[in-house]
Amino acid sequence: MNIIEIILNALKLIITADPLLYEIIFLSLKVSLIALVISSIIAVIFGYILALKNFYLKNLCLIIINSFMGVPPVVVGLLVYFFFAHGGPMGTFKLLYTPYAMIIAQIIIIFPIVCSLSHEVFYQNWIRYKDQFRSLNIPFFGIIKILTLHSYFLLITVLLSAFGRAISEVGAVMIVGGNIDHYTRVMTTAISLETRMGNLEYAMALGIVLILITMVIYSLVYMFNLQKR
Repeated sequence: MNIIEIILNALKLIITADPLLYEIIFLSLKVSLIALVISSIIAVIFGYILALKNFYLKNLCLIIINSFMGVPPVVVGLLVYFFFAHGGPMGTFKLLYTPYAMIIAQIIIIFPIVCSLSHEVFYQNWIRYKDQFRSLNIPFFGIIKILTLHSYFLLITVLLSAFGRAISEVGAVMIVGGNIDHYTRVMTTAISLETRMGNLEYAMALGIVLILITMVIYSLVYMFNLQKR
C-alpha cells in the first residue's frame, strides 16, 4: 500500500467518525484539558505571587521552576511511576496505569511552563504600573484583577502553548498510563503502537488529527499575539 492510499484511508476513518479513533481522540483531549485546568490555576496564582511578593528563597524557587521547564517528560513519567508504583509512597491509591496518573504527569509537565511564563507576564506589568497601584492604594486582589485583565491575551497564549505541549506528550503518558486499549490509550501512544503493528491507516489518521489540533492551537496563539500588538 502506497502513501497516497494510506492517507486516503486515514481521511476516510476521520470523515466516517470511526468509533475507536474518536474514542482515542476524546480521551486525549479530556486528559490534557483536565491537566491544563488544574495545573494552570495553581501555576498562574504561584506565578503572580512570585512576581509581586518578595520572600526568602524566592530566587531559588524561580531557578527550580525554570529548570523544570527543561526536564525531559520521560523523566517526569519515571518519577510519577516510582511514586505511584506498588511499594511507592502513594502506591496504595492504585493510580498507576489509569487516566489519573496520566493527568498527574501532564500537570507536572505543564506547571513550570505556565508558572514561569505567567510570572514573566505579571512581573513586567507590575514593574510598569506598580507606582500607580501604590499611589491609588489598590488592594492585593484588586491588583490581581487589573493585571489579569491587562495581560489577558498573553495569558491565553501561555495556556494554549501549554495545552499544545500536553496533548503532544508521549513518553510520560506511555510510562504511567501503559497505553491500555479503551482506557489509557491516547493519540500519541496509539500512533506509536499502530505504527509498530503496521496499522498505518490508524496511525496516519491520528497523526492528521494531532497535526490539525496543533495547527488550531498555534493559529489561536498567533491571532492573540496579533491582537495584542
